[in-house]
Amino acid sequence: MKQETQTRLRNLRQLMQSDGCEALMIFSPANLRYLAGYSGEAAYALITQDQLHLITDYRFITQAEEECAGWHCYCRDREAETLGQVVQKLLLPSGVRQATFEAAEVSVQSWMLIAQDSAGIHWTAAPLWTEQLRRRKDASELALIRRCAAIADQALAETLPLLRPGISEAEFALELDFRMRRLGAEALSFETITGFGERSALPHSIPSERRLREGDLIVLDFGASVGGYRSDMTRTYIAGEPDARQQAMYNAVTQAQQAALAVIRDGISAREADLIARAVLAEHGFADQAGSSLGHGVGLRLHEQPIMTPKCEEILRGGFIVTIEPGVYLPGFGGVRLEDDVLITDHGYELLTHSPQPFRLT
Repeated sequence: MKQETQTRLRNLRQLMQSDGCEALMIFSPANLRYLAGYSGEAAYALITQDQLHLITDYRFITQAEEECAGWHCYCRDREAETLGQVVQKLLLPSGVRQATFEAAEVSVQSWMLIAQDSAGIHWTAAPLWTEQLRRRKDASELALIRRCAAIADQALAETLPLLRPGISEAEFALELDFRMRRLGAEALSFETITGFGERSALPHSIPSERRLREGDLIVLDFGASVGGYRSDMTRTYIAGEPDARQQAMYNAVTQAQQAALAVIRDGISAREADLIARAVLAEHGFADQAGSSLGHGVGLRLHEQPIMTPKCEEILRGGFIVTIEPGVYLPGFGGVRLEDDVLITDHGYELLTHSPQPFRLT
């Protein structure tokens, strides 16, 4: 078992022990990747203070045994058992009677069947222990996210010359996606977002056949995934010369992002950073057209905690990786968003995404 995995499990068990938890059942694929190194599907984990069980089926048992050193990998097909019966079989002999489960990661119907078939165990919903640990990235996680960001940066540099009047949103997205995969991305962080002209006001615009025209605002939001980790970057351009309104939008968002970055550091609250950026947008007259949050954590999932809204009191800490992405959206006209991945440090931040931010395409 890798050293970082041992550390993660030790930290999780300390949280479990402090809360009097005898066992934790994990459903989240991201948490399975984080704690066990498992990258497959159809798996569940049981963690106690002295046991590690990973339950899967015949399709993934060999993969689980290869990836999850130090874990007991159980194939439930061999005895034609239900998941609840397997859980009961693995926990009761070790004396576990009180256990917790990831309630947010399983449907009510599925959980009712598991609880029904695991008689003798009293279940309660688990706190978000693993998600709490995942906020602060270790060296191996940071290396993967750096790789994701570098792939996205390079892919954009290679694809940007194609961004000329006549190309469609879907065509450009396909070209960008291809380059990310060719450069080493194992997957996309999410479906690439492209919005031209009035469609740039759609924060999550699905690429369409809309073709780029002179004078259009262009919003591109994309990322690469490696080892389960992700990057997330947005750039906004103008096809040709901006009019006064477009330039005002871009200036406001640029200044809002810079104002947020100027205060980002260990110890600042997510709320404070959001409000600083929001105040800049308000000064430019865009208070009512701003996005709902400044950014979010990013890692094994695209949107992780903290979600940086005006109501989020969470304190940012060194080792967090968050996006800083102020935006302004004017329905029927267009939108502007700039987004970078940022590593929080003790005294400030480090940019992980490095693509230049020229407004005018050359």
